Amino acid sequence: MDSSIEDAGARPGAVQDTEAAGGSGAAAGSVGERAAMAPTSLSPSRASDFMQCPLLYRFRVIDRLPEKPSEAATRGTLVHAVLERLFDAPAGERTAPQAKALIPGQWDRLRESRPEVGELFADDPEGERLARWLGEAEQLVERWFTLEDPSRLEPAERELFVEAELESGLRLRGIIDRVDVAPTGEVRIVDYKTGKAPRPEYAEGALFQMKFYALVVWRLKRVVPRRLQLVYLGSGDVLTYDPVLADLERVERKLLALWEAIRQATESGEWRPRPTKLCGWCDHQAHCPEFGGTPPPYPLPVRAPESGAG
Repeated sequence: MDSSIEDAGARPGAVQDTEAAGGSGAAAGSVGERAAMAPTSLSPSRASDFMQCPLLYRFRVIDRLPEKPSEAATRGTLVHAVLERLFDAPAGERTAPQAKALIPGQWDRLRESRPEVGELFADDPEGERLARWLGEAEQLVERWFTLEDPSRLEPAERELFVEAELESGLRLRGIIDRVDVAPTGEVRIVDYKTGKAPRPEYAEGALFQMKFYALVVWRLKRVVPRRLQLVYLGSGDVLTYDPVLADLERVERKLLALWEAIRQATESGEWRPRPTKLCGWCDHQAHCPEFGGTPPPYPLPVRAPESGAG
């Protein structure tokens, strides 16, 4: 494996993205299972949460409110696991039938590691909805073979955990679906998406996560990835972007500003909701003032206002 990537990190046990000490993004459990701690790192998912709605970030990272698993997100986790495991097989055996045959076993493993996903089909005694859901996962896996040829790929890394500390002290971390390294040493970062590709005007937002990963790789190895590639299994599209150093420097400045806003909100306890169309999908409406709810008591110390601040 090329040395530009090999020391980046090791894959943690959980598939979902997590924060080091700030809590997990969507882990189920009761409030207060672990002592609340101020955020200590930033991942693409949590950065997106804060940009979408600061109060959502608080609920997920600081309060760690439980969230119900969704069929779409769980299907995405299952498909990711199948695509990762397929590369365990020799190149000649990486076929669509072989990949689809992995789905039942990976679904069993997922239920063992995350028992809460079993709730998704608790009201499906005949298994009809489950069968349809698994069939949709099969379609996504099969579509991948129209977009890439796994028999011609030998990933340097799969589900790679990466972490880097910036000069400011901010730690960036995340999990990269796949890293390909060319014989010439050029690096390609690949991410699978089980949804549909965004419209062109929203492509920049979709690339934020990939530029985040590219920044971490650059900070770790001083290597600017040659290509960032998003593979949309839901629509059969592939979005690519070739970053330059100036892109990564802009992303770093944006993340530093974002982290400063998070720091200020953490110290003041002021986490404002930001209503959007996405609110309809939020699990935390019962705690959100925009829906008549009340957030739980803030579990962290609040900085006293400066003298004369009112």
